[in-house]
Amino acid sequence: MEKNKELWVTYEGKEGPGKGKHVVLVSGDEEYRSEEALTLMGKLLAVHHGFKCTVLFAIDPDSGMIDPVNQTNIPGLENLETADMMVASLRFRELPDEQMKYIIDYTNAGKPVMGLRTATHSFNYTRNKDSKYAKYDFNNPDFKGGYGRQVLGETWVNHHGHHGKEATRGLINGEMVNHPILKGVKDVWGPTDVYTVNKLTGNPEVLLYGQVLVGMDPSDPPNFDKPIMPVAWIKTYTGDLGKTSRIFCTTMGASVDLQSEDLRRLLVNGCYWCMGMEDQIPEKSKVDYVDEYKPLYFGFGTHKKGVKPSDLKL
Repeated sequence: MEKNKELWVTYEGKEGPGKGKHVVLVSGDEEYRSEEALTLMGKLLAVHHGFKCTVLFAIDPDSGMIDPVNQTNIPGLENLETADMMVASLRFRELPDEQMKYIIDYTNAGKPVMGLRTATHSFNYTRNKDSKYAKYDFNNPDFKGGYGRQVLGETWVNHHGHHGKEATRGLINGEMVNHPILKGVKDVWGPTDVYTVNKLTGNPEVLLYGQVLVGMDPSDPPNFDKPIMPVAWIKTYTGDLGKTSRIFCTTMGASVDLQSEDLRRLLVNGCYWCMGMEDQIPEKSKVDYVDEYKPLYFGFGTHKKGVKPSDLKL
């Protein structure tokens, strides 16, 4: 396994409450630059909060380059065997059983999961429908809505805001204003649109609602013709072994969304809560950039080419 370690990147935790905890961040989507968003999250959690963070990527097996278009290969998922937390930002993956096993075993062990943006539709089985993991397909009719709806709370439905034309304003749920995840969180905005949420599963509590804006600027007014939708929530999931996980999910989380300081703070706080560390959430979690952050805009085929995981070391 040593020879494969250059296929992912690990940020060793500095000093902080997270010392001794291991967060594995699993990226893999073609559109929203999760390879950038989760690298940023890993650096923040490691440098400012002390968590050891391992970031995984979709990898071209021939070149060893990060290739989010490759839907069938995420090396390093065995890191989940020692993980205290998984953060997933996946879209329509169809991983081989030997890789998928690590994700499902982790989830069934009652360990915490955070899902970002397209994680609601993480898996799409089109080639290997006989796989024992095919039930986790986003559109599975028996295990209704697959991993997204059953574990995270919702699957892919559609765009509620006009994609690429109507941004999202995060509105704090007044009934949850004192929840520790919302400590220091006041101003959440992102250029990605609000997703439709039909019905959340698993006794959810909505932290933020997504308000559709009429344009792509933070100062744009709301589009009152479109009702607000849940955009960040917490819940629990009881897996096949009867063990229960804490779950945090948000339909925001593109790399450009994470330019919102308070969205970064929401995610960092969410990791603390997921791991049962809510008593250690600071009044205002530090989420300053660790190094230069210039995320690419969302879109297909726009990821930065020729990048190896080793290029992303601190």
